[in-house]
Amino acid sequence: MKILVVNAGSSSLKYQIIDAETEKTIGKGLVERIGLDGSSIKQEGQNGKKLVIKRDLKDHTAAFELVIKSLLDAENGIIKSMDEIMAIGHRVLHSAEDFSESVLVTLDVLKICKRNVPLGELHMPANISCMEVCMKLMPKTPNVAVFDTSFHLTMPPHAYMYAIKYEDYEMYQLRRYGFHGTSHRYVSSEAIKYMGSKEGLKIITCHLGNGSSIAAIRDGKCIDTTMGLTPLEGLVMGTRSGDIDPAAIAYLAKKKGQTAEEVVTYLNKECGFLGICGYSDNRDVVEKAKNGDYHAQLACDMFAYRIKKYIGAYTVALGGLDCIVFTGGIGENSRSSRKDIMQGLETLGIHFDYAKNEEVKGGCFSDLTAESSKVKVLVIPTNEELVIARDAKRIALEKKEI
Repeated sequence: MKILVVNAGSSSLKYQIIDAETEKTIGKGLVERIGLDGSSIKQEGQNGKKLVIKRDLKDHTAAFELVIKSLLDAENGIIKSMDEIMAIGHRVLHSAEDFSESVLVTLDVLKICKRNVPLGELHMPANISCMEVCMKLMPKTPNVAVFDTSFHLTMPPHAYMYAIKYEDYEMYQLRRYGFHGTSHRYVSSEAIKYMGSKEGLKIITCHLGNGSSIAAIRDGKCIDTTMGLTPLEGLVMGTRSGDIDPAAIAYLAKKKGQTAEEVVTYLNKECGFLGICGYSDNRDVVEKAKNGDYHAQLACDMFAYRIKKYIGAYTVALGGLDCIVFTGGIGENSRSSRKDIMQGLETLGIHFDYAKNEEVKGGCFSDLTAESSKVKVLVIPTNEELVIARDAKRIALEKKEI
């Protein structure tokens, strides 16, 4: 049997078919520009067969109908019948405080998700729409919601609370939630297995990409993370500013003649690497820095410095450290960024094998720990789709047993 993993965006729909037994991806696809001119689907099977269809798609219902047609395509499809799908796993942005783990999608679950739309107005409507579409078009197939935030709900109140009026927290659910939860969960569990499944391991996971976050994990549970109410807080990112004095929003709004909402959009889409040096892709930034570009070098320095600060803080929060994990597009592939981040961490007993770092291939599991290090330094490619597939399989089997 197989799992269909769905990641719906506001105008896109990514999907994968994963074999439930072997956990291998046997096909994947992407629908783009849903509700816009120039909609298309691109699909690739395990056998290398590719399918491209260009067709206007007015909404996610039309998009998912095309996904089904593409999966079953006689010449370039991935499966022969939708009956092969034992469950559909959905990546859902926000759990709020309602779901501490993945859940079977029901009408009650959808009702709660709709109530939480204000916490993720860009992504949640598409997530919900796709779940509703799948329930309508494949009514006998279990749908499972896997939340991007739920892994972080193990944080203690002193870590997730903002120092605001307590009644505002209670009324508006205003607190730190954190994101990239499926990635932090996956790579931390892989690190624990690699280190012999010892109890009480203290791990810092660094998911570094266009969006970046760090999590402090003790015994497999998150105790703190860098992103907050939204993915804007924390590290310097591709187009996001990360940590900034909240008063700067009012200051910029006044100076620019903009609303607070417009300034927040600016901080999300025009800042970070892009704002500092004009490039949002880390590869471009690193290349420009190597060629002597001052602003690109500044962006690299700011990126590494803020990560170092969080590693130091989280080492104290954890009461020590056993392992650092790098993952995500930058974490897995950028030798230069890893080198910049690791320099100066020797004071924490962390020693890095710089020579091996230069030799390792991107996207591969690597142990970059120097012999003298008290702390493991690992590169672990993330696999968020596999986390979703595993949860979908488990919950579907539990439903079948009831």
